[in-house]
Amino acid sequence: MIFVTVGHQMPFDRMVKAVDDWAALNQRSDVFAQIGSTKYRPEHIQWAHTIDPNEFQERIAQADAVVAHAGTGTILTALEQQTPILVMPRRAALLETRNDHQVATAQRFLEMGRVAVAMDETELPAMLEKLSQLSASDTISSGASPELIQAISDFIHHEL
Repeated sequence: MIFVTVGHQMPFDRMVKAVDDWAALNQRSDVFAQIGSTKYRPEHIQWAHTIDPNEFQERIAQADAVVAHAGTGTILTALEQQTPILVMPRRAALLETRNDHQVATAQRFLEMGRVAVAMDETELPAMLEKLSQLSASDTISSGASPELIQAISDFIHHEL
């Protein structure tokens, strides 16, 4: 199962539509998306505007992969649950967020080898094709090295 989440701040129609189109093209019936306040209504995937925190945790734990905005909370939750994650950052110029902090977050976690990244909706379909190749071995768990935990903490507190 693929769990897609956009968080609950601003709409992220680009990502929701790209995943919905990909699911239709590939006849995928195993995609569930939390779409937030988006105006786009998916036609080929299961979805809900919001889900409660417990369901969010359960869906990430049960997913084969997570596709998400580049929010640090979502990234860290997926890494803690040892679920591979593909992120697509929101863009301020497209009024999807207040600033481009998600671009910085995606780039930093990519550099650390912790997430896969599609920088926009044109890259997303090719990255979705590679979801089965993502590994949960590069995740964070309670056994993560103190250096990794500190690097992530420093990044979050410095950049955001």
